[in-house]
Amino acid sequence: MVFGFIRRRSTLSPAQLLELANISLANAQCTKDPKIAVALGHETGVSLSRAIKAAKRAKVLTIRDGVATAYIELGIVLDSHEKHDDAQTSYKKADELG
Repeated sequence: MVFGFIRRRSTLSPAQLLELANISLANAQCTKDPKIAVALGHETGVSLSRAIKAAKRAKVLTIRDGVATAYIELGIVLDSHEKHDDAQTSYKKADELG
């Protein structure tokens, strides 16, 4: 089952977590249903957060730019669905990554 796999994010590498986030983000960008977009945005944020934590533990920070870009794109999606506070949080996380 796909959802069982997604819950086991801890077995994924930082690069895999970033890819998972980008897949969720791409789907959030494609849907016209705001509730689905926001739910996928949440999944994106969780995966991005875990990607950064996993990268720090593994001392692999080469994915920081990709994560920062994804946070910016997530902010755009959230803004487009009237989730401005969440979007600002996403932009702030991107800024913190440089």
